[in-house]
Amino acid sequence: MRVVLAARNVGKLDGLAKETKAALHGCDASDPKQVEALFAAIDAPELVVYNPSYRVRGPFLELEREEVKKTLLVTAYGGFLVAQAAVKRMLERGRGSLFFTGASASVKGYAESAPFAMAKFALRGLAQSLARELGPKNIHVAHFVIDGGIGKANDPRAASRGADGMLDPDAIAQTYMDVYRQHRSAWSFEVDLRPWLEKF
Repeated sequence: MRVVLAARNVGKLDGLAKETKAALHGCDASDPKQVEALFAAIDAPELVVYNPSYRVRGPFLELEREEVKKTLLVTAYGGFLVAQAAVKRMLERGRGSLFFTGASASVKGYAESAPFAMAKFALRGLAQSLARELGPKNIHVAHFVIDGGIGKANDPRAASRGADGMLDPDAIAQTYMDVYRQHRSAWSFEVDLRPWLEKF
């Protein structure tokens, strides 16, 4: 695969771009013009993964309205914009895969985390609707619930949770690829990923 990575701050992706030989593009997913420019600059994609999110936390009555709006714009509205740009091109080719990265908040709202739950629930609803509309048109839409912390080097949480207390990024990536390679007679819509040792 030829890989394209897009982010508001592409500098954060330098290491990953070198490792994967990916092309880097600056793009704010909540800006329609930037999303259109991104897709105009790349070939019709076979697989698009929507991963961006923004989060604000706090007691409900203390939440800043603009921060809540930004959470919804980046996490949910951005998913809509990227999906629309991708699907337009996938329909022209007659195939494609569109994957959305969810979180624990996609299926359960936590105290003092209402904006993130609102946004992730919305993204999941978008994915469900698109899966039903686009599956018969040979476009595989899937939603991944990442229900736990993702292990990173030097993460202070890892020591307290133990070797199996966080999700391995390579194992997550493998699951995405397994879903991508599924035969269309048995497509998955939702995959729930969680660490082996967890607190429910």
